[in-house]
Amino acid sequence: MRKLLMMFLLLATGTAAFAQNGDKEAVKSVLNNYKQAIEKLDTTGVINLFVKDSKIFEQASDEGTIGHYLEHHLGPELKEFKSFSFSNYKVDVTVTGEYAFSTETYIYTIILFKDGKEIKSQGVATSVLRKIKDSWKIVQTHSSFRKAK
Repeated sequence: MRKLLMMFLLLATGTAAFAQNGDKEAVKSVLNNYKQAIEKLDTTGVINLFVKDSKIFEQASDEGTIGHYLEHHLGPELKEFKSFSFSNYKVDVTVTGEYAFSTETYIYTIILFKDGKEIKSQGVATSVLRKIKDSWKIVQTHSSFRKAK
């Protein structure tokens, strides 16, 4: 009986670890899809990566929900860019039950349409995601940046 209980505990622990790794990869995929949309300068479908009442914070400013942010900030901004690319991208994800917490660090480079000026900044973003049914959605994200060193 004791051996059976030990085998069950080991199996349950292994299954939980496997599920958590799958969730981590799913969270990374959501974050990557958001990053790729920005790099493509096309936010089509981005709203589906977020919960409806999401909160977006940038540089200590409350930008509202993802819908508001796309319409009033990010969408118009992307129209001014010739290109937007990320480099040195790293992401760390912790999954706890139905919530996940992420930290992304990166360098981003923007080329402006108007004058071809290059803007290079070092950035960090922290996000909270929630598993709803079988998919992960961004609940809240905060990003900040400074001139790249």
